[in-house]
Amino acid sequence: MSLLRKIRDTGRVAEDAPPRPQGERPAVAGEFGGSVQVRCVDAGSCNGCEIEIAAAFNPVYDAERYGARLVASPRHADVALVTGPVTRNMAEPLRRTVAAMGEPRLVVAVGDCAINCGEFAGGYGVEGAVADVVPVDLAVPGCPPRPDEIIVALRTVTGR
Repeated sequence: MSLLRKIRDTGRVAEDAPPRPQGERPAVAGEFGGSVQVRCVDAGSCNGCEIEIAAAFNPVYDAERYGARLVASPRHADVALVTGPVTRNMAEPLRRTVAAMGEPRLVVAVGDCAINCGEFAGGYGVEGAVADVVPVDLAVPGCPPRPDEIIVALRTVTGR
């Protein structure tokens, strides 16, 4: 079998689209026009959530088809995906990162640790949850959350 025939017969290989988001959209989400630039910030996590975020943007789940694109600089970002409990050493860098983002902006707490410190609650090096350091607009629960749950949060922001 030739390679081209195999490609043609295989077709598109991707996960089914998650259902459209049902909840309320954040107030500023309508200003993004269906497309957002996303900056990921690890505030002290175990890297479980980062692996799932990477999976959400890989070719299988393909978060970019819903208008979300990863960027390297907070100055280019509309949305910050923050993972992990905020450590004492990351509290000020997280504040500066969010302050460097243009208006309007959204902060999404990804994972149980970002929402309520999870397993790290009460640790000597933990400043607190993300909401204790910067205002949070959306939360994605789970330890770690599945890629399709992250995509649902991004679709809530983009409206697509």
